[in-house]
Amino acid sequence: MSQPATATPAHVLVVDDEPDLRTLYELTLLREGYRVEAAGSVAEARGLLGEHRYDVVITDMRLPDGIGLELLQDLLVQQRPERCVVMTAYGSAENAVEALKAGAFDYLTKPVDLRQFRAVVASAIREAASPAPRARAAGRADGPAPAGAAETPAAQGALERMVGSSAALRTVKDRIAKVARSMAPVLVRGESGTGKELAARALHACSHRGDGPFVAVNCGAIPEALLEAEFFGARKGSYTGALADREGYFQAARGGTLFLDEIGDLPLAMQSKLLRAIQERQVRALGSTQEDTVDVRIVSATHRDLAADVAAGRFRQDLYYRLNVIEVVLPPLRERREDLPELVRALLARIAADSGLPVPQVAPGALEQLARLPLPGNVRELENLLHRAMALADGHELQLDLLCGEEAAPAFAATQPAFGQPAPAIALAPRAPAAQPAAGSPPQPSDLQAWLDQQEREILVRTLQETGFNRTAAAQRLGLSLRQIRYRIARLAIAVPGDDPQDTGAG
Repeated sequence: MSQPATATPAHVLVVDDEPDLRTLYELTLLREGYRVEAAGSVAEARGLLGEHRYDVVITDMRLPDGIGLELLQDLLVQQRPERCVVMTAYGSAENAVEALKAGAFDYLTKPVDLRQFRAVVASAIREAASPAPRARAAGRADGPAPAGAAETPAAQGALERMVGSSAALRTVKDRIAKVARSMAPVLVRGESGTGKELAARALHACSHRGDGPFVAVNCGAIPEALLEAEFFGARKGSYTGALADREGYFQAARGGTLFLDEIGDLPLAMQSKLLRAIQERQVRALGSTQEDTVDVRIVSATHRDLAADVAAGRFRQDLYYRLNVIEVVLPPLRERREDLPELVRALLARIAADSGLPVPQVAPGALEQLARLPLPGNVRELENLLHRAMALADGHELQLDLLCGEEAAPAFAATQPAFGQPAPAIALAPRAPAAQPAAGSPPQPSDLQAWLDQQEREILVRTLQETGFNRTAAAQRLGLSLRQIRYRIARLAIAVPGDDPQDTGAG
């Protein structure tokens, strides 16, 4: 992307010890309208950096008198504004990951594709010229929060949608603001219902790509046979039903962020293709002979322990390290219970707005009882609980089913307001004593989740035995997809005759 004629040309420093390559990079950038200077060593680059300020520094990893990371560290220590792009040898994935973790804006793999080279430099220059420049140390995952990182209204709004002011959530928001302004892939980890997509959207909004597209993909919801076409696109006639050319997720997210939710559900064959697309920044649509260069920032999320999946052979180690350059861990609701009042108010306001009802005020007693619930489904469970309360409201009472382990908690009761009157408080009604179990009835489980897992396991084993261990037939009988039953077989460690012990059916 060339510079507009009226804009001040961006200033770029290229550091490479090979004269031919240095000249090639200089000519390429000069044609884009940039001012370019070049150096062949760490010492020469430091001399130029001492005399001038640049928008972008592009440096080879290996130089005659040191490594490119030394220049990157200089920029970080001096808190300079230059964005740093590091060039690494082909196949040196560990060098690229090391550079991104150290604070590089992005990396390029040698031999450099010039289209990709121009796109990365243009992206770095756009970020360097953004209205909310960051402190240079903010590139490091453990550095101070960037000044102004979330000053745009869109960024502020995205962070505010992550409701709560607890120390745990503030730490997450600060980390998002710090890591948003690089191209480093981010892995968002957290239990189901903790708001992983909200965190991904906040990362996108706080980045220089905030004006670009945000494409969210649920990796576990796509039929395996369609994965490649969905991710990379397809040409007309490339498969049955392909009646026209279509873009994939990578093309749709060009210039923005691609959010890969539940990345751990991808089969191994697709993991290999995804790895290549991330490394090469190029994808080939089904039925095409040409590759398209794509400029996307990858954010992925999972509730699974990917490190354990790597050890078990269910997830590629090289892909894991590519995705997990920077990690954002979302705390479960039980670790930030002080956010419950704020969350309840926000959720009730949203539910009331959707249903056209007044927003009820929450009595302190109700919040105290909510705070004692385990809420294993986190914010999603809390939202469903409040949805149920308002949907089942009958007359003057607002009923709320609170299930806490083995026992049902009291119901919320509230008087509905007359027109124009303030909304009532939600209060928890006293609960009648639980009926004693009848003589001879099975005892209530002390570990509900373990008991439920055992029941599910017994049903799956019985159904598999009845169908001759035919997963497809068993899945149809139980109303599951093939991928769902494979996931359950793997999660519950059910041995299926003929399976490779290393293949637990995750693919």
